[in-house]
Amino acid sequence: MAPQGAAVVTLGRRQMLAVLAAAALAPRAGADPVFKGAARPFSEDWLEAEARRLSMATYQPRPQVPQGWRDLTYEQYRSMWFDPRNALWNDTDAPFKIDFFHPGLYFPRAVEINVIENGEARTLAFDPTLFDKTDKFPDLPVDATMGYSGLRLRAALQKAGVFTEFAVFQGASYFRGIGRGQTYGLSARGLAVNTAEPAGEEFPEFTRFWLETPAPGDPQMVVHALLDGPSVAGAYRFAITPGLPMTMQVSARLYPRIPLEHVGIAPLTSMFFFDETNRAGHDDFRSAVHDSDGLMIHNGAGELLWRPLANPARLQVSSFVDDGPSGFGLMQRSRAFEAFGDLEAKYHDRPSLWITPGEDWGPGAVTLVEIPTDLEIYDNIVAYWRPRMALDSGMAHRFSYQMSWGGEPPRPRAVAPVLNTRIGGNFDRSKTLVVIDFADHPNLRGDIDTLVKHVSSNRGKVSDGVLKQNPETGGLRLTFSFDPGKAPAVELRAQLVRDGRSQTEVWLYRWTAP
Repeated sequence: MAPQGAAVVTLGRRQMLAVLAAAALAPRAGADPVFKGAARPFSEDWLEAEARRLSMATYQPRPQVPQGWRDLTYEQYRSMWFDPRNALWNDTDAPFKIDFFHPGLYFPRAVEINVIENGEARTLAFDPTLFDKTDKFPDLPVDATMGYSGLRLRAALQKAGVFTEFAVFQGASYFRGIGRGQTYGLSARGLAVNTAEPAGEEFPEFTRFWLETPAPGDPQMVVHALLDGPSVAGAYRFAITPGLPMTMQVSARLYPRIPLEHVGIAPLTSMFFFDETNRAGHDDFRSAVHDSDGLMIHNGAGELLWRPLANPARLQVSSFVDDGPSGFGLMQRSRAFEAFGDLEAKYHDRPSLWITPGEDWGPGAVTLVEIPTDLEIYDNIVAYWRPRMALDSGMAHRFSYQMSWGGEPPRPRAVAPVLNTRIGGNFDRSKTLVVIDFADHPNLRGDIDTLVKHVSSNRGKVSDGVLKQNPETGGLRLTFSFDPGKAPAVELRAQLVRDGRSQTEVWLYRWTAP
């Protein structure tokens, strides 16, 4: 039986679905797309008007797929997969191929996927014959609520004719990307609402997608999306260029249903379990486990900040107040295999993600949320831009930005980056030491006595610090101790200065009592 709220279909429609479900036992390859309904004109102006129209109506979530699909186990969900020979545009000379995901398990609602050609959009029908499966996949009903749960983008990135994936859109407003040759790690979202608020977080969803049909040789794949949630609707455009880095030019038009007091623009989600800053208590054969190891910010004042990530004992939120940020992102600076020692997860190949605003975002704060976790399977890091002023209802709010998935961005300032941070007891456990390694850089060469060590804390006591050459890196190592006293948390700050100008990134860290 279809779930409550499912559309009532005609007998002919039921018969067609039954035929499709039966045909799924023998998947076909090279299938032409199956469309439903008539073609309709599409434009970005129409999409913005649709988002505005939704925002003025009561929120109505899409219906859920049948219960059997929602009750799939993880193993069952993975026992049915898309056959790439059935990809959209597979038998054409289009530079991109599109795969689809079936619903179920963590994805209880289907999304609508449309294909744009010559200014008109047609909606794809759910076709179970595009998937292959093992005998462990159960027989499940297919009704009018069924559809795809997301999509995967592929291109010939390393070898002509071999199409490998570079981006996935699936689940709420989540999407992921990788640079050429990388392994998936952190994710992004269209929007964050009320993250870490006591009343709970809201997760608006991309409910409908439109894919622009690319011409041969097109370097970009353009994806449009409609966002909808209890508090906000929005129209998005993604112009995606694969490579290293893989870039996304994002434009968002937001139409709040209610004033949004706590909203996150360009939100990033990642995982940090442990590294040299919090190695104690982790009985693990690996040296470190994380998708990202630090938050980097190029603020409106021109400073380049580096904040190593933490897996705290309690939820903590850090706000880096700014006006007109130049960029921010979650970085994976550790790139050597031996930094992790994990052959399967390949954490050293996970992408960094840098956000560059397309316009002046005004006053607000880069916000970092760190959530305690005892397993690496959970994302526990969120970073986003929070505008100081609420986004009022009844009007459009426009944001644009570039996302760069790959390594670190070109250095926005000629200062020495932080290579690594180590925190722990000294040889007799009488002090807590902080050890910061700065990379070899022209700013740090010459007489180190001309460099001034700026080390400070908001509570407790810190030593002046000792600066030494690190022969292994060619850079400099700054070591200092701190005594938190009875403070439950201490904000630490360090940088090297010469002639009144910072020669390094500004290192920041929040120490919390265990």
